[in-house]
Amino acid sequence: MSEPRHQLFAQPVSRRKFCGTSLSLLAAATLPSFGEGEHADTSQYGAVLVDLTRCVGCRSCENACLVRQGYPELPAANFGYGPGDGQLTFKTRTFVDFRQLDGIDGTSHRVPVKRQCMHCLDPACVSVCPVAALEKSPRGSVLWRNDRCIGCRYCLLACPFGVPRYEWDNALTPRVNKCDFCDDRQAAGLTPACVAACPTGALKFGKRADMLREMQARVDAQPDRYVTMYGDHVVGGTSWFYLSDIPMEQLGLPTSLPTVPMPALTWNWLSKVPFIVIGLGLILSSVFRLRSRGERHA
Repeated sequence: MSEPRHQLFAQPVSRRKFCGTSLSLLAAATLPSFGEGEHADTSQYGAVLVDLTRCVGCRSCENACLVRQGYPELPAANFGYGPGDGQLTFKTRTFVDFRQLDGIDGTSHRVPVKRQCMHCLDPACVSVCPVAALEKSPRGSVLWRNDRCIGCRYCLLACPFGVPRYEWDNALTPRVNKCDFCDDRQAAGLTPACVAACPTGALKFGKRADMLREMQARVDAQPDRYVTMYGDHVVGGTSWFYLSDIPMEQLGLPTSLPTVPMPALTWNWLSKVPFIVIGLGLILSSVFRLRSRGERHA
């Protein structure tokens, strides 16, 4: 026969047992929660190979992205080879970054570099979002959900590529925006809008495993043409890969990032939080008891 409820709650609890239970509960509360993406077959995620040696800077990709979002096309004066806004904005999910480089002959020339969300395999933005407003789709796209966002902007700080953009000019219902990898088009069996609009074949879409093989095959076939590959290992791997005949550090993409996923690095510090909190609690409790005992004997 079970004990009466009032007797269960009346049983004394030792200080050691209380602290141990509190530590266990706090540690469990701060453990990282991983979704199905942790065990997903990332080789079957959608991916894009960007061959910068084939890019002519026409900005067709940028224009297609704007049209897909319902914005007007680029003005005729800006459409075609030439610099645009030069940055990601709330409206501009992708853009062609024209890098001004100096040649060995002393002349200067512009190199176009397409920029957008890299769609990390283990995204830092997803790991820091406290309300799951960012999530991975079954196709590997990193999506943002407006109905869940509370505007904390942790994702802006966490992204190693500086991608998410905040709607600063909307004081009532500000939103976050970023490339969603045309996830709805992928679900319908279509390629992303930017890839479909590319006239030179600089963008190629397929399964991640296939794009990795394609990237390596191009390097093996023309080792003198390509000097750098990017995206296959950075921050644990992304779904966008770059091939270039120019060192990546000259093209604006971060080259000092680790090869392990960013959430893993974050967890190395977060895992210590329960012990720090409990330790501080015990110290403060001891100080309080000592002061109380001193006051009683004063």
